[in-house]
Amino acid sequence: MKANALRQRFVALRSNKLFELFVITVIISSALLVGVKTYEISPGKQDLMRLLDWAVTIFFVAELTVRFVAEENRKRFFHDFWNTFDTLIVLVSLIPIDNSDLALVARLVRVFRVLRMVSFIPELRILLVSLIKALPQLGYVALLMFIIFYIYAAIGSTLFESINPVLWGDISISMLTLFRVMTFEDWTDVMYETMVVYPLSWIFYITFIFFTAFAFLNMIIGIVVGVMEHEHAKIQKEDAMQRGEPTLQDLQDQLQELARLVKANSPPERLTDKI
Repeated sequence: MKANALRQRFVALRSNKLFELFVITVIISSALLVGVKTYEISPGKQDLMRLLDWAVTIFFVAELTVRFVAEENRKRFFHDFWNTFDTLIVLVSLIPIDNSDLALVARLVRVFRVLRMVSFIPELRILLVSLIKALPQLGYVALLMFIIFYIYAAIGSTLFESINPVLWGDISISMLTLFRVMTFEDWTDVMYETMVVYPLSWIFYITFIFFTAFAFLNMIIGIVVGVMEHEHAKIQKEDAMQRGEPTLQDLQDQLQELARLVKANSPPERLTDKI
């Protein structure tokens, strides 16, 4: 009974909005601590920063313990990716920073503690999950974009190497130059330089920008937005199921079933009606 009462208290604490806000504040503070350590500070302030860092780590351990105890099925606690991620970050944060061969790893992991905000803010989770799920589709777009880059880099290196070997010396440098063109970083200077020798070279740049900056980048944006909409709809459906409310798909299915029943029970049309 005591264990159950403790679990109920931890469940209430985990669901408390003020507690979530406080955790987010601590996460942001831990990121600021890492940033402060990059400056030259006095030994006294270094000791204070070290003390605050350990306080943050202890709080993270306590917060993770609260979440674990409040879990209904603790055996499946680590089946959740975000729980596993948070646990790894907290465990590695326990590595002592000073006088340790893993001091550099510990400092780097403390930088990644700010990523714990993703596990607390649903909107950030949706963005990250959508980006990860869109990667397979983005891979094909990226492959096609690389092919376009390679073709244009080969053409540019062949035609423009004598004009400016710094920008068009070989195919790898040419691809970097084309990336500069795609991002519109002083690309007109590159174009006007080649137009002195090849007046029609503007066609080369305009077509490349059309394929990359306009076509492929918009395709990437469209894919990510489509996956995000699907994730939003999925989460809304799960929330509706938890609340016992019918989803839009359920309503559509009910309307279709109702239409089928009405059609099945309607009397047959008479021949005179058809005439």
